[in-house]
Amino acid sequence: MQEAAAKLITRHREITTPRTFELLGLEWDLLPGVYAPHLSQSSALYAEWLPYPLHGSFCEVGSGTGYISVLAALRGCASVTALDLSAAAVDNTRLNAVRHSVDDVVRTAQGDLFEPLTSEDRFDLIYWNSNFVEGEPADALERAFFDPGYAAHAAYFRDAAAHLEPGGRLLLGFTDLGDENRVRALAADNGWRAATLRATKCAAEKGHIEYRLLEFQQR
Repeated sequence: MQEAAAKLITRHREITTPRTFELLGLEWDLLPGVYAPHLSQSSALYAEWLPYPLHGSFCEVGSGTGYISVLAALRGCASVTALDLSAAAVDNTRLNAVRHSVDDVVRTAQGDLFEPLTSEDRFDLIYWNSNFVEGEPADALERAFFDPGYAAHAAYFRDAAAHLEPGGRLLLGFTDLGDENRVRALAADNGWRAATLRATKCAAEKGHIEYRLLEFQQR
């Protein structure tokens, strides 16, 4: 897992100037230091798997380039909130919201997980494509990959309920490279029951990777 993450981080560090990429038939802006969705097979999968709440409210934690948040707006969500700890990612999300003319629907905020929100902010669906690799990040880019001690995952499950509408859904993008048993235990500690909503195996350099979309319901 560490080796695969290191290789992907190296590819990200080669991106030193703003550029564009294509994903799901659309063109997107990419800024240096922001997670690049086109470098991972999971990006298109999660985008297609997510059950965007039509005419509802959607919150993306760790928005990165913002492609998921923008797609949520394009696919009928009435309001979208995109959160990221990285200033570059917040700027990148804004660029793509403007590029696809949904900047009136997508609002952005910088902060750690739900930190930028108030008690009034509640959503029909909250989604996070998590940084599932155990390790210590060296900089802002590596925070998109590493979660030391799974502290961010624990905080996600601790604080999410306060920002869900009644009947709202909590989802997590994950893979078999991460420690799903630990995630399920952290969720259970905070009153959530986990279920696999979608999963598929994709060929990788060494064998395959199984990408999973997990849903958590309150006990």
